[in-house]
Amino acid sequence: MTARRHRRRLGVNAFLGALLLAPAGASPQAAGFDFGGTWEGTLDAGTAQLRLVLHLSRGDGGTLTGTMDSPDQGATGIPLTTVEGDEERLTFAVQALGASYEGVLGPDGTVSGTFTQGPVSLPLMLRRVESPTEPSRPQLPKPPFPYRAEDVSIDTPSPAVVLAGTLTLPVGDGPFPAVVLVSGSGPQDRDETIMGHKPFLVLADHLTRAGIAVLRYDDRGVGSSRGSFATATSRDFASDAVAAVEWLAKRDDVTAVGILGHSEGGLIGPMAATRSDRVDFLVLLAGPGIPGEEILDLQAAMINRAAGTPEEVIRRNREIQKELFAILRSEPDTAVASRRLREALERAASTLPEGAMPPGSIDAELAQLNSPWFRFFLVYDPRPALERVRVPVLALNGAKDLQVPPNANLPEVRAALERGGNPDVTTRVLPGLNHLFQTADTGGPDEYARISETMNPQVMDTVRDWILERFAPGH
Repeated sequence: MTARRHRRRLGVNAFLGALLLAPAGASPQAAGFDFGGTWEGTLDAGTAQLRLVLHLSRGDGGTLTGTMDSPDQGATGIPLTTVEGDEERLTFAVQALGASYEGVLGPDGTVSGTFTQGPVSLPLMLRRVESPTEPSRPQLPKPPFPYRAEDVSIDTPSPAVVLAGTLTLPVGDGPFPAVVLVSGSGPQDRDETIMGHKPFLVLADHLTRAGIAVLRYDDRGVGSSRGSFATATSRDFASDAVAAVEWLAKRDDVTAVGILGHSEGGLIGPMAATRSDRVDFLVLLAGPGIPGEEILDLQAAMINRAAGTPEEVIRRNREIQKELFAILRSEPDTAVASRRLREALERAASTLPEGAMPPGSIDAELAQLNSPWFRFFLVYDPRPALERVRVPVLALNGAKDLQVPPNANLPEVRAALERGGNPDVTTRVLPGLNHLFQTADTGGPDEYARISETMNPQVMDTVRDWILERFAPGH
């Protein structure tokens, strides 16, 4: 099962399937077993286990409607195009995914059947539950907290954009070293919530307990922040980061102020540092060191290879991406580009196995590819900005990161900083960690939700120690 709701995490592959939320359908139902409620089951695809959750309800006219969640892919509220249930059977379809299910009600109240998507069919047993199973997240901070937390509002140069965030301050009068957390790509809240994890909440708690003030904020147009996310690019997000730094730097209870950026945030941090002399240091977690198109090429191949995708399919996918990206680079007119992209995608679809591109997926691909953010990311080279950074930099990557591969990116980050004459550069590849800095097996995105660890303690300790060694009072 594929889903676009990866929050457009840095380098989301532009071709490998899209989630388009189709209108929910409904049809009259025969009287019988009441399937209303929440149902949960797990698809075993061999290399990945994906939980599915159904939310079904029957209206006054006997009509059964519902939605589906795929928690392990971060997708929620997917409308069921059709859903029917009687005394013996439950069936539903999701047209946008090219998916369907047929199951039989058993004497124990479970439904056993087959989930089909395109050419793939997998067994799926559904069990009614009071609420979906909550994944284990042992690092999630719980009150009472030994520090102060304030809800804050940050104005930006654009009157339409106001950032809402949380500032956590250590106990005492300070002043404290401080850091602004800048999230990865896609519409992120202040906790960088993804796959049931809250990495920025966990990291902010860890750093604040150690004496470091932390500001984290909802992206523009997300949560309580105002502004348009859909029309913004990384350059706009860099302006937001500068506004957050300058707001924080004006406080009497903070000293040095830096930016910690994760994923795309690691691209935004250097951009912001070249615009404002208030940025005193940078921490780059899985920050890119090569242009977006190169990251996408590597990412697509590595993620698919880790999932067991045949090399011929990987090669064909690369050919399709190459054609799509060439159109975007050469055609600035979005209307003309949209027409050419559609033609290319339709040609590609005609050569793929039946069901490989579900109905509606081409429209979703077009919206992603032709967006301002994607156009900017595709051609942006982070190295010139890195060459202009003069403040201390800590850059970390996980050895099993398949989204921003360390061997291709981290050496380029270091080389660019050294070309610019930066005197304080620390880079490190951390064994066994993925793009989210979790202890991982393959490093594939399909593992993110299943791993109970939100962020490896070694990463948080490394960041803490590096900041305090340079900027703690008395140093």
